[in-house]
Amino acid sequence: MSSSFALRTITPHTPRTRRGVELLLLAFAIAIVLLAYADVGLAVDNTLPPDLLTLGIGFGVVALALHLLVRWQAAYADPILLPVATLLNGLGLVMIHRLDLAQGHHIGQGAAVRQLLWTGISVLVAGVLLVVVRDHRRLGQYTFTFALAGLVLLLLPLTPILGRNINGSRIWIGLGPLSFQPSELSKICVIIFFSGYLVQKRDALSLVGRRILGFPLPRARDLGPIIIAWLASLAVLVFESDLGTSLLFFGLFVALLYVATERRSWIVIGMGLFLAGCYAAYLLFAHFQVRVDLWINPFNPHLSDQLALGLMGMGSGGMLGTGLGQGHPDLTYFANSDFIIPSFGEELGLVGLIAIIVLFAIVVERGLRAGIAARDGFGKLLATGLGFSMALQVFVVVGGVTRVIPLTGLTTPFMSAGGSSLIANWIIIVLLLRISDQARRPTVDEPGASAVGSADTQVVKSR
Repeated sequence: MSSSFALRTITPHTPRTRRGVELLLLAFAIAIVLLAYADVGLAVDNTLPPDLLTLGIGFGVVALALHLLVRWQAAYADPILLPVATLLNGLGLVMIHRLDLAQGHHIGQGAAVRQLLWTGISVLVAGVLLVVVRDHRRLGQYTFTFALAGLVLLLLPLTPILGRNINGSRIWIGLGPLSFQPSELSKICVIIFFSGYLVQKRDALSLVGRRILGFPLPRARDLGPIIIAWLASLAVLVFESDLGTSLLFFGLFVALLYVATERRSWIVIGMGLFLAGCYAAYLLFAHFQVRVDLWINPFNPHLSDQLALGLMGMGSGGMLGTGLGQGHPDLTYFANSDFIIPSFGEELGLVGLIAIIVLFAIVVERGLRAGIAARDGFGKLLATGLGFSMALQVFVVVGGVTRVIPLTGLTTPFMSAGGSSLIANWIIIVLLLRISDQARRPTVDEPGASAVGSADTQVVKSR
């Protein structure tokens, strides 16, 4: 035997926290935001904004505080999520400020100041949530509590005192000068409920049932939740005239059902029910007919020219755009909220728009990656649902303003003006950070514990 041969021991691999990578990416994200802010100032006023240094320090301090909190509370969390969310939030702030300048508002008068305030509140809520929710699995213990909270939040706009009808949709509640869109928080409650419920029922949904016309169908009593979800989404569509939220809620449930059971028949059943509901709503309600007519004939002079203005703005931007501060995105209605994507398309061009969509794709990919790596079924479904909600919302918004599907009124995550959407999306980022921290954190083997056969035996009753 050669003298060079020696016995080697296998040592457990400890993953690196990658917090240094996160700090470096955060600095890069803040530098891009400040560069965009300076570019707007040079294009509009031909000088650097006087508050560039102040804004840079303030934005940097807020991002650094959240980074230090993640380093302290969730050291093994995904290092990509926080920088990408910061970059999207910052670019949205720059575009809202740019639109304020086009409308003659100074920095202390327009929507950018309110959005900056909402950004601070959102980051504060995210930090508190990261400290309070030390283990995402505790959320699964309150499945039906979150279901009730989601339902209450969803129905709040229908109350006579709090509800407000804005732009044809009754999806807002108001207290004095403040208004809030509760469906954004309701979305997160519903995802937690779906994840907890499907973890408990997935065996019955995937194993028990009959084949009818080649499709494996579950039992009638197991169809109850999807029927209730279908009716709830239709209620949102009918009573609140909110096509976007209706599509988002039902799409989430069908997607999580498919992930939990791996039955493609759920997708067929879900799509069939939703299309049937939409067709019935089109026949019965004038508001929905207007949306469809505008989708089919966007240049009809008898209809709103909002979609046409957005399309022409993106078309004038071309491949590389007019440059920040050099276009006319303010000509489109709601350019800083529902139509902020066409605003970016006009001034950053197709290349800039694709870069923004890639940033959203990175958030979705990191969410799904956290779901795959999660060690518990509830965490897998929760991370998948949160990532899919972001993907579906971006698809609905971008598809609406580019005429792929009818306009829905949903806002672009992190970018559109509005506090409720911003808070909800930062909560989604924090939950994904918490799940990824649990997934990447080294395990501690307990003496005598065995992973094989440790799962509880489940009994599925066929009758």
